[in-house]
Amino acid sequence: MNGELRRCFWANPNNPLYLAYHDEEWGEPCHDERMLFEMLILEGFQAGLSWEGVLNKREAFREAFDNFDVQKVAKYNGNKLSSLADNPKIIRNKLKINASVKNANAFIKIQEEFGSFDNYIWGFTNKEVIYEPCDLRTTSSLSDTISKDMKKRGMKFVGSTIIHSFLQAIGIINGHIEGCYKFKKQD
Repeated sequence: MNGELRRCFWANPNNPLYLAYHDEEWGEPCHDERMLFEMLILEGFQAGLSWEGVLNKREAFREAFDNFDVQKVAKYNGNKLSSLADNPKIIRNKLKINASVKNANAFIKIQEEFGSFDNYIWGFTNKEVIYEPCDLRTTSSLSDTISKDMKKRGMKFVGSTIIHSFLQAIGIINGHIEGCYKFKKQD
């Protein structure tokens, strides 16, 4: 392998953004509120698309969505939503854009109820990481449970497949495949 690191099959070796995401973020436990909100919104935008496409637009999303400041996103009005729908640098799906505001408001209510979104989301596993090598599985009983709860709380674009990807992205599920240099087994 010419001394190259072995990575998960999905990490495009020709995209430095994707490699950095795989190496530095994906599967790493995240407890930062802003980043949890960012990943929840970006995973929703991924629905029906590729993660690489979303990742390539991530900086534009950060700029367009006020660096994913949940308080600001929760207050977006019609003018802001229209400007987002007209922004060619991001994915301009009006349903996903509108869902971002709805999800921001639900995120804030969860923060108020649980003290933080981190407490809420990590509470589903008692703050434990689940080591589940990526085997092309797109859902799990955990993502089913969380998806159902988030929908009950009024969130949109939080189906089980999106939530499974979200859980992998924020490190609740460490899904690096066997052979990847980041692979770990459950203790």
